[in-house]
Amino acid sequence: MNLDKFNIEEIAKLVRNIISSSGDDPQRDGLNDTPERVAKLYKNLLSGYSMKIEEVTNNSLFSTTLDDMIVIKNIEFNSLCEHDLTPFFGTVNVGYIPEGKIIGLSKIPKIIEVFSKRLQVQENLTNEISSALDSIISPHGLGVVIEAKHSCSILRGDNFSSSNLTTSSMHGSFRSNLNTRQEFLSHIQNNT
Repeated sequence: MNLDKFNIEEIAKLVRNIISSSGDDPQRDGLNDTPERVAKLYKNLLSGYSMKIEEVTNNSLFSTTLDDMIVIKNIEFNSLCEHDLTPFFGTVNVGYIPEGKIIGLSKIPKIIEVFSKRLQVQENLTNEISSALDSIISPHGLGVVIEAKHSCSILRGDNFSSSNLTTSSMHGSFRSNLNTRQEFLSHIQNNT
């Protein structure tokens, strides 16, 4: 999706139709500006389609001799489920063992945003983030774990309102070495 072609007026028109079809008056005081607000919200929620990984990570790789694990925890994200357009939201945890280069800390949340600000399912989001990071920094090992709440299960009343979905994707030594994987998982489970 190219957000240069994102038509706020067309989306607003569709929202007006939803309001009308629901039996309410899209022209009444409380709803008069709602279609435009919703259209702008969706433009933001889908902004990842107009982002490019290369632009987000530009000039952010640095040489290093470090070979210890780096863990970034509790990076908040939100996304829209591609099945029903309802939000899901939670945290992303990333760990990696460098192999000659590290990435600037602020770039990891930006990479997450590139993929989360698209129509998604959590399982694919996890793999897209881990594959992108793996190809950018080529670490010795890498892990991504996402824990999220899905409003579709909350809103439908399926008695899943207190449940979270956890997904993970491991590369290199995080996949092949149980001790490395366990070290990463213990870091993200520790609340300090």
